[in-house]
Amino acid sequence: MATDAESATDQRTVEHLAARLRRRQVVGSQQTALETVLVLRQVVSKARFSNIDQLVDVIRSVGRKLVEAQPKEYTVGNTVRKVLHHIREEYHTASQGTVVPSTSKPTFSIAKFVSQGQPRKQTTSQRASHETRGILRENDPDDPDAFARALKPVFMEAIQDVLDELETVYDNVSKNAKDHIHSDEIILTIGKSSTVEAFLKAAASHRKYTVIVADTAPSYSGREMAQSLSSSGISTVLVPDSSVYALMSRINKVVLGAHAILANGGMFAITGSLLAATAARAHSTPVVVCSGQFKLTPQWNLYHEYGALDFADPSGVLGFEEGDLVDKVDVVNPYYDYVRPEMIDAYITNDGDHPPSSVYRLIKEAYDDEDYAL
Repeated sequence: MATDAESATDQRTVEHLAARLRRRQVVGSQQTALETVLVLRQVVSKARFSNIDQLVDVIRSVGRKLVEAQPKEYTVGNTVRKVLHHIREEYHTASQGTVVPSTSKPTFSIAKFVSQGQPRKQTTSQRASHETRGILRENDPDDPDAFARALKPVFMEAIQDVLDELETVYDNVSKNAKDHIHSDEIILTIGKSSTVEAFLKAAASHRKYTVIVADTAPSYSGREMAQSLSSSGISTVLVPDSSVYALMSRINKVVLGAHAILANGGMFAITGSLLAATAARAHSTPVVVCSGQFKLTPQWNLYHEYGALDFADPSGVLGFEEGDLVDKVDVVNPYYDYVRPEMIDAYITNDGDHPPSSVYRLIKEAYDDEDYAL
């Protein structure tokens, strides 16, 4: 009965987060990622499993439910994939990477030698792995919970690592800000991005520079950004979106935030980012994107060239008081722009700086291939 009650509690927790995601009560890449990790931690801590496949199935089912609730918050799926990757790594470490003996003739290559190491060490590793497997006791009919008891503390530490990475992402992205922004530069940014805000504030303690913030209609989130930067002592100028191209000849660098970084090196970012990136390309102005690696998404832009099919309220563009026009036009208010990889010079992440062409490698390192489709 206690197990059924715990299962029902976990189910309610997952359903509660799914409902909040569906209603847009949880918004923002970092916030949705943190909420997802906390739910996964609770589910894993109370889950019963006798082998690694059962635990993976439990996490995947939770991930699918949360992703279906809000498909446009890509960090939900990314966080689930990251947790699965860490759990598999801990499992393989605990089981010492058992190698299945092969009867075929061995093939020798430099890559194999580097990955497997010396033959003597490999034999020792195999022996240790068999001993560890005896301790792990997967699928033990006499004690089905033995596997979970042995590895659950390790899995909880792995999930905590993901949580710690999310909580420190702003500090890690901005730690090298002074190397990217120089004295007396004029920086352009679009909208309100917490990562960009932390990056610019970190650079301000070492450099004196000016930030031009586009007000980013119709959300006007740039106004909040400008006020925050100005209160930190940074010289800030708020301009309308229509002035971006005219000012670009004076801009030294464009710093943007990202909603999701796609597998081809492009990204989804707040509306207006494509305008700024296109103007920067025309003036050969460098464009850098500040983003945590939890926004790396193993997906491509499968929709159309100009957005992610995520639309905000059209009344922000054309109000109902414009009665004569409302009946004659279709008003589209896309929430995100799709910025192509060739328009971006570098991604500044919590794990260093990377060009768009190396995003696929980062995704390969961060997630397992079998988790691309949850």
